[in-house]
Amino acid sequence: MKRIRNIFNSRSKDNGIFFATISKIIGFKPKNLEHFQTAFTHRSMNIKNSKGDTVNYERLEFLGDAMLGSVIAHHLYSEVPGGDEGYLTKMRSKIVSREHLNELGKDLKLIDLVQSKIPKGQFGDNIHGNLFESIVGAIFLDRGYSYCEKFIHDKVIDPFVDIEKLEGKVISYKSLLIEWCQKEKKTFNYNVYEDTGNDEVKHFSVKLSIDNKVVSKARATSKKKAEEKASKRAFFAFQDAISKALND
Repeated sequence: MKRIRNIFNSRSKDNGIFFATISKIIGFKPKNLEHFQTAFTHRSMNIKNSKGDTVNYERLEFLGDAMLGSVIAHHLYSEVPGGDEGYLTKMRSKIVSREHLNELGKDLKLIDLVQSKIPKGQFGDNIHGNLFESIVGAIFLDRGYSYCEKFIHDKVIDPFVDIEKLEGKVISYKSLLIEWCQKEKKTFNYNVYEDTGNDEVKHFSVKLSIDNKVVSKARATSKKKAEEKASKRAFFAFQDAISKALND
């Protein structure tokens, strides 16, 4: 049975390189390197611990997501004393949007540390955000809330959280477009179909129709991404009308 200690090469040189890399990313020296080894272990490695439990970053991803939400909620609660529950929830969603977390993971080059049997080129963008969440979870287990809070402030809040800019940020063009269509009593339809072509990775195409007229098209590696991309294009085509209707 494979053990977590065998996820990375057992040679001290390799562990030393990983230790140094992680220390640079998180800003301090880990007490228990195992937490961080787990944070970069993909399920395809099919590793179990001595108790027979599956070992990969998904549980840490869950924990890190909760920690991000907690720290950012506290920050918003303190910084925006006049914000009601709905406002604070919307602002938190903008800060921890999948798009933003993916960018954070890319900036830190976390995918370079992943242990996986799947070629890294076959992963979608969400792997970057998942790894960012998992490393947050590992920090919490290794050093507790205060270190976790500092890391989130250093990597997320201090460099990126600008309340005024966030208020005007759109996190879902599809939701915005649907809201407009419903308010203006317009019909809409997302016609999605598989469109792999010559690509190695499966792609989907979508035609967005409003009042039975195709207003935008898009193509992406998932249905959700294709719909969002088509919605964004439609939004800018009808931006003035949408802004007027939703702000009245």
